[in-house]
Amino acid sequence: MAIKEDVEEGMQKGIREPLVGEQDQQLVHASKGHPWMVYFSTFIAVCGSYEFGTCAGYSSPTQDAIRKDLSLSLAEYSLFGSILTFGAMVGAITSGPIADFIGRKGAMRVSSACCVAGWLVIYFSEGPVPLDVGRLATGYGMGVFSYVVPVFIAEIAPKELRGTLTTLNQFMICAAVSVSFIIGNVLSWRALALTGLIPTAVLLLGLFFIPESPRWLAKRGCKKDFEASLQILRGKDADISEEAAEIQDYIATLERLPKSRVLELFQRRYLRSVTIGIGLMVCQQFGGINGICFYTSSIFEQAGFSPTIGTIIYACLQIVITGLGAALIDKAGRKPLLLLSGSGLVAGCLFAAVAFYLKVHEVGVAAVPALAVTGILVYIGSFSIGMGAIPWVVMSEIFPVNIKGLAGSMATLTNWFGAWLCSYTFNFLMSWSSYGTFILYAAINALAILFIIVAVPETKGKSLEQLQAAINS
Repeated sequence: MAIKEDVEEGMQKGIREPLVGEQDQQLVHASKGHPWMVYFSTFIAVCGSYEFGTCAGYSSPTQDAIRKDLSLSLAEYSLFGSILTFGAMVGAITSGPIADFIGRKGAMRVSSACCVAGWLVIYFSEGPVPLDVGRLATGYGMGVFSYVVPVFIAEIAPKELRGTLTTLNQFMICAAVSVSFIIGNVLSWRALALTGLIPTAVLLLGLFFIPESPRWLAKRGCKKDFEASLQILRGKDADISEEAAEIQDYIATLERLPKSRVLELFQRRYLRSVTIGIGLMVCQQFGGINGICFYTSSIFEQAGFSPTIGTIIYACLQIVITGLGAALIDKAGRKPLLLLSGSGLVAGCLFAAVAFYLKVHEVGVAAVPALAVTGILVYIGSFSIGMGAIPWVVMSEIFPVNIKGLAGSMATLTNWFGAWLCSYTFNFLMSWSSYGTFILYAAINALAILFIIVAVPETKGKSLEQLQAAINS
């Protein structure tokens, strides 16, 4: 066994050294062409992200109307709202194998089909059972999108654009949630379900006009298709020879290694990338985001601030700061933004903790609304600039293509499990202690900062092959 690992380490070292030695050659040959196809392909892919946000944002503005029209109890509607997460967890488990077997475009088609079926079932529902079935289907599609969209974008983008383009995934999710909240107050719940078909229609049509991921094609041994795809993405006048050779050499090395199994992900050569990918998902979800996001109105109301005004400010701030993060990620880097984000999350939690402490002990009650609103807005602004998007960006970058499906599914499943656990426990924690809940989240976010400092590398400005060879050494 030791001899086998030494041989595998030597093989990785053989390709790693020249790749790392080329890090100073940052000029991309595709600059001779124009990467308009990269932008167009990214736009088509993030229609899946928008669909994700449409699914996530549907239940909040429709609660009263659906319960009234279909005579649902609170428990029945709660099941309708929460079953989305279970569908997403199933989607997360299967997303990697599907994307590896039928391709990134094929996985997006499967996901779109599930969402279309789900929305149509919801539209025609006359009772709780079909409503839940439709919600489960949209959740499954959402879970697949959450993995395949950032992976596809990372695999097609030049290294100097990869961070910005991958961050558009989170931006479109935030935009869709906000749009659903706004138009959901105007449209009927059935009409709002039909609006969920629009991004899937654009995506399904657009997939006919964009190339498959060249790295997936190279892994499948489709050399001609791989080169054609890379040429289309980099521009017809671009010299792709060096980039193509780098991708093929690295994949050839990985192909000589044994096929990945779950237990092999925790062996020495992959342990660091798996720890980083899953660790960042834990940091993202267990710091309280889904509890705070799902119950923002309730938090504002408990603090004595208008929930309507607070929620609108919250939604607008989230979109603006996420856009700012997308603009900065390839300039400032992933790690500095994560550290800035983590620090802001701690500060936001502490502001909210102080506000609820004052309220419980009836001291300085007049300051409670201002402190609570400040804390929540600092929290969501900090999350949006780093912790919201960057874990998905890094996850799409660090896993070698031979384990990406399995490792990516595991990281995505961890994320969705954390989302469910956080949203499920939030009300119980608030009943236990309102200020204690935010102190707990502050402590978890402080541990996240420590994890980022110790474990997370900077990934900007490096090709995926350089990055993965350096991490999995």
